[in-house]
Amino acid sequence: MNALEVIDLWVKVEGKEILKGVNLNIPKGELHILMGPNGAGKSTLAMTLAGHPKYVVEKGKIVLCGEEITHLPPEERARKGLMVLFQTPPELEGVYVADLINKISERFGSKVDVEELLKEVNLPPSFAYRYVNKGFSGGERKRFETARILAAKPKVVVMDEPDSGVDVESIKVIANTINKLLQMGTSVLVITHYRNILKYVTPHKVHVMIDGRIVKSGDISLVEEIEKKGFKEVVMH
Repeated sequence: MNALEVIDLWVKVEGKEILKGVNLNIPKGELHILMGPNGAGKSTLAMTLAGHPKYVVEKGKIVLCGEEITHLPPEERARKGLMVLFQTPPELEGVYVADLINKISERFGSKVDVEELLKEVNLPPSFAYRYVNKGFSGGERKRFETARILAAKPKVVVMDEPDSGVDVESIKVIANTINKLLQMGTSVLVITHYRNILKYVTPHKVHVMIDGRIVKSGDISLVEEIEKKGFKEVVMH
């Protein structure tokens, strides 16, 4: 069964059409990579999957594990097992890391040891008693987001540019988290410009988005082709 299905999805942002009939199927426990040039609509897809109200679905469906979630609010999507990791996670002044992780694990019925979980993503135990993302570096924010995902044990995870603006250590931690999620049977969609993370994970499928559509799909060899020829050249063949 497909964990995530995007069916003929058309999306407008502030009156402008950005997604123009996106189709995407991700089976249970698979890792898919979505690549494309700037302005292709990749982050719009992530925001739409998350249920951001500014992103208006004109037509099409989003289906999570057989259940349509196209018009559900963000918190309801998360409760049903869809989590989205954004490029720049916000600071939550006054909310302690430990409290947030405990709240997530309680909500999703998964018992976690906060300090052990932080250790898994290479963050010191002292982070448990800091405000969420307050004063964290880019890499620390991304690593904390991966801890948050592990605490929730979701069915589908969408990561928007997880390897952007972070050090090699953080990329390895994110890749390690992806591999753990796949072992748990979670499906993962990684949206990226780079091939950095692909040194540490092996996708089942790679997709190319241009001008609001997925125009080509293939295996890992598609990434090498893009590196050599560029997006437009690859799509034309």
